[in-house]
Amino acid sequence: MLDTARSVATPEGIELTLRLAGPVPRALAWLLDFLIRAAILVVLMMVLAPVGGLGWAAVLLAWFFLEWLFPAWCEVYWNGQTPGKRSLGIAVLNDDGTPVHWPAALTRNLLRAVDFLPFCYGFGLATMLVNRDFKRLGDLAANTLVVYREPAPGGVMIPPAPPLAPAYPLSVPEQRAILDFAERAPRLTAERAEELAALARPLVGAGGNAASRLVRIANFLVGRR
Repeated sequence: MLDTARSVATPEGIELTLRLAGPVPRALAWLLDFLIRAAILVVLMMVLAPVGGLGWAAVLLAWFFLEWLFPAWCEVYWNGQTPGKRSLGIAVLNDDGTPVHWPAALTRNLLRAVDFLPFCYGFGLATMLVNRDFKRLGDLAANTLVVYREPAPGGVMIPPAPPLAPAYPLSVPEQRAILDFAERAPRLTAERAEELAALARPLVGAGGNAASRLVRIANFLVGRR
């Protein structure tokens, strides 16, 4: 497949389209992270080495933290991004599109030791090339994806209104259609908005104010209370 976009349904029933990051941006992000960790470690060695054995012990502890725990900490508290991933515009997410937490972050980072084998992430690269989601072994074990972080859309928003729960459960395409209508409604004439909203007769009922009802339902769908 030439398209790397994948559609996933979140636990809230919203369908997301994720663009998967391939081996090249992920390798560049890892290289940037490695250079940052190496620079920090060199500075610590210069400062702590004169202290003697205690200083070298502190350096080894710092190396362990930077190599294995710091990337996981960044992915949990920096929206799935290490400094290298942030500079490349990519991030780690769970398979269902939700943010990663400590179990998944630790699993995928600790398994980098296996992905590195036999050298230079040979196993990890081979696994990514034969996997449609570009997952290395750590991602397969942790059920995670590395995706491009899409910029937030600008200039488009749902007009605020008192939320109204729909009369019956809505499918994902129905939710998407209502949200699209609510975003476009301010750019439509009142007559055209009513005409389009009236197509959802089972949802908005008979009578007028169909457009305002759909906008209120859209406010409910986005979580406004």
